[in-house]
Amino acid sequence: MLSMAPISDRFSTFLLLSLLFSCVHGQMNQNYYKKSCPNLETIVRSVVSQALATEARMGASLLRLFFHDCFVQGCDASILLDDTPTFTGEKTAFPNINSVRGYEVIDAIKSQVEASCPATVPCADIVALAARDSVNLLGGPTWNVVLGRKDARTASLSEANSDLPGPGSSLSTLISMFAAKDLSPQDMAVLSGAHTIGQSRCFLFRDRIFNDININTSFAALRQQTCPLSGGDSNLAPIDV
Repeated sequence: MLSMAPISDRFSTFLLLSLLFSCVHGQMNQNYYKKSCPNLETIVRSVVSQALATEARMGASLLRLFFHDCFVQGCDASILLDDTPTFTGEKTAFPNINSVRGYEVIDAIKSQVEASCPATVPCADIVALAARDSVNLLGGPTWNVVLGRKDARTASLSEANSDLPGPGSSLSTLISMFAAKDLSPQDMAVLSGAHTIGQSRCFLFRDRIFNDININTSFAALRQQTCPLSGGDSNLAPIDV
């Protein structure tokens, strides 16, 4: 099993909540593809395992991909759609561009699933399963994923920019944004805890470690070692210590 920072069992709560608040379809159940695509979960786990063996950080990226998909118009894989003449996709939204990763892993899974079960499994279900397996393979819990989502046919750049929380959002703003999705402050705390398996780029937290008075000074000094006042914008640092 791969390992990064420890993962709380409460992370599964967030993921299950995200399925419930934005992905409710009358016929959804965990055995949705039992007959039509019996090898689905085996395929997903195998590809995710290979991706994490190459780069463990990809597990955090796949979890984040799922969250950024679900928070905009529901868990419908709209985040995967490229721009078309009729709409601009979500990939270039500020919270996603040069930030959300893992598209190629989803593509690899989809390719193998199509070879085994053509025109059967939507990308939305693949993204949900990949997030679950990422958490589990990195040492966290596992859970049953209800299946039977529908893939989006359109995406919304404007909603991605307005609905996804930014790294500099205040506590009151975050609580309001989660409340808009019928999620409580406790749910928000669970998601924040899920960031323990990820890393962040210097330019996203530089202001906090140099100018925020409400921060542990030892932690700020540690992060300043790899994130200077100028330069090093893309330097990565673990979000947990």
